[in-house]
Amino acid sequence: MEKLVLIGNGMAGIACLEQVLKHGRKFAITVFGEETHVNYNRIMLSSVLAGEKSADDIVMNGLDWYRNNDIDLRLGVRIIDVDPVAKTVTSDDGSITHFDKLLLATGSQPLIPSIEDVQKDGVFVFRNLDDTQALLERAGPGVKAVVIGGGLLGLEAARGLRVQGCDVTVVHLMDTLMERQLDVTGGGYLANKMNEMGVTVLLGLSTSAVIGNGKVEGVQFKGGGSIPAEMLVIAAGIVPNVELGKKAGLEVKRGIVVNDYMETSNPDIFAVGECVQHNGICYGLVAPLLEQGKVLAATITGNKGPAYQGTVLASKLKIMGVDVFSAGEIKDKVDGSEVVRFEDPSLGIYKKLTLKDGKLIGAILVGDTSDSSRYLELLRSGKDLSEMRKHLLFPPAVEDAGLQVAEMADSTTVCGCMGVSKGTILEAIREKEVCTLAQLRDVTRASTGCGSCGDLCKKLLKAAVPDFEEDGVKVLCKCVPYSQEQLREMVRSQRLRSVQDILEIYGDGMGCEVCKPALSYLIDVIWCGEHEEDRSARFINDRVHANIQKDGTFSVVPRMRGGVTSPAELRRIADVAEKYNVPMVKVTGSQRLDLLGIKKSDLPKVWADLGMPSGQAYTKGVRMVKTCVGTEFCRFGVQDSTSTGIELERSLENLYTPAKVKMGVVGCPRNCAEATVKDIGLVGQEGSWQVVVGGAAGKSVRKADLLVTVETTEEALEASFLFFQYYREQANFLERTYDFVERVGIEQVRRDTVYASEAVRRGLLERLAKSKALAYDAWQEGSYPRNPTQFVSIQALEGVTQ
Repeated sequence: MEKLVLIGNGMAGIACLEQVLKHGRKFAITVFGEETHVNYNRIMLSSVLAGEKSADDIVMNGLDWYRNNDIDLRLGVRIIDVDPVAKTVTSDDGSITHFDKLLLATGSQPLIPSIEDVQKDGVFVFRNLDDTQALLERAGPGVKAVVIGGGLLGLEAARGLRVQGCDVTVVHLMDTLMERQLDVTGGGYLANKMNEMGVTVLLGLSTSAVIGNGKVEGVQFKGGGSIPAEMLVIAAGIVPNVELGKKAGLEVKRGIVVNDYMETSNPDIFAVGECVQHNGICYGLVAPLLEQGKVLAATITGNKGPAYQGTVLASKLKIMGVDVFSAGEIKDKVDGSEVVRFEDPSLGIYKKLTLKDGKLIGAILVGDTSDSSRYLELLRSGKDLSEMRKHLLFPPAVEDAGLQVAEMADSTTVCGCMGVSKGTILEAIREKEVCTLAQLRDVTRASTGCGSCGDLCKKLLKAAVPDFEEDGVKVLCKCVPYSQEQLREMVRSQRLRSVQDILEIYGDGMGCEVCKPALSYLIDVIWCGEHEEDRSARFINDRVHANIQKDGTFSVVPRMRGGVTSPAELRRIADVAEKYNVPMVKVTGSQRLDLLGIKKSDLPKVWADLGMPSGQAYTKGVRMVKTCVGTEFCRFGVQDSTSTGIELERSLENLYTPAKVKMGVVGCPRNCAEATVKDIGLVGQEGSWQVVVGGAAGKSVRKADLLVTVETTEEALEASFLFFQYYREQANFLERTYDFVERVGIEQVRRDTVYASEAVRRGLLERLAKSKALAYDAWQEGSYPRNPTQFVSIQALEGVTQ
């Protein structure tokens, strides 16, 4: 069996190897990877930097894949020489490996501009996992970070650093961001969005020197001027890694030159990915590299098929949370061309189409990319658009919702990040019985990059899978045949304030045990407690304010804020347990005491004797805040987690939520109170807090997503309040935070909460304060609050009108 050696363990090389394996077992395979990691999704590095993913989350081929395919994997080994005559490669450890066929997938390396004194502590690049880890170690709240480069990689680095709390400035040489994909207007829309998110953008500046004595203290610009910096990220472009191609005696220009079958000038040496040059073009996006891999796999296995004809340069991306699509010609001044535009600055939408001789030659979409696949197909087909001119930007509505996907050719790329076509998706649906977006991601990797193709993937699933139903659009109940989003709008617009009114106008007039509790919650949160409460519409636990057990008795859980109690409270609990013959007193996992087996008739007397607030262990609401001892007693503590947890619980208790909410506050990253698997968690760090949301530790485990990193306890509490109220208002009834965050997406959550305008944030806090003002503990006489700031942090609500 012939020996195939692959140099490069990245996405392009391994994707090609996957295609080689589909042709049967033809080679004994050895893979060399200079990094110490298995193949991972480089597109998701920004998500790792932002704390949204871990390194394990972005692995594409684990060690089992290499073992199962009998691949000899050598990680952390750099190839330093190629002998094309002896057919050997030499590694930096001195070992020599023979090959019959050699595949170069050496990728690219960062382009470092000519900058004086660039070799300083605090200067970074952003290309791989090790770079990402180094950035994470240096990033933190208030750290002044400068990113040189306003292309895709630089903006992704800026996003991740901003999420980590850094004060970020992007410096770009050109007069617009992403000038390879956007014109000046499109780049302006993107820059405005970045400014809204707290990232400063400086255009038309060239960095001449790094200021500082041994470490970064600032950057100097050509022509004068400077800005302070504590860390500098250089993301100014890439250059193909061609050194081994030169040593192998191959034809090399900017990249390793290949023909339409991905063959180099040596018949036994092949190349793929960012290191190659085809018809004068070096590609840096993933989709073209995957197309190349399929052609190369056929060639190297003796199954020469369709040639690689190049790729229409198209990018569909999500940059700083903004959907962007770019394809073909982006310049205005092309001989004989004309431009069709639409702009709506308030909505942040920009569309530009460039036509020549009646055909589409370029498209730019910012803010709304829903028609991107249509434009890409028009670009590729060269169709005459003379009769479609008036509908190019705004096509007429069609009765057939599946027309768009039906008109797409099977070869049309749906996921640009991973190079997944419509045909591949349909094949997965037919042969793998894929029927959900999650299954589609697992089988094809579609929508696992930037995620901007998710809507199109759903449309394909809807068209091809009869029982596919998109999350969040199911009707509430047959009694009220509308989605929860539709019902929210109906309640607001018609100013309905009772469950019965909704049932009479939009339902069957009666309702059931499914819809009535949901409608009760809906009107409660919309009107901030100023509604007509119908206790009979609540769940049984809410009607009796206790948690019913299987034998018909109830449990009583007094509230112990932050898990802190006192000798006096413990004595009262013991006295009550003896007085009412409580069968069991149990310490819960939520740092509270549960009195189980209490008769319904004894509930009022039990609560009266306890004289403690209810822990609301029975309702869809705030259950508890679990804390560690923090700086008060722990030698590892760096934040006062106990007091913070008590304040968080006091601020949000007695409020209804779509589903139960459990929170945690830890005083250091050791995470003793498991904050990272709570609905809302505060993780103390040296000089900062991380606020995380959407965690779970029940039937399924989910690590919470990082919402934001802040410096002060007041800021951490405010971020928690913003997410809490946003979840109350936007989630479906009975939808836990971890399902809600996955459905909406953490980027959207950030945009609508911590990155939202001051007016939006203020509105969320005002409505939270209003709801809190009307919330009360049903078991405590006279607990009806009069002043909302008594409960919600004064700092978070300073200036809020009551």
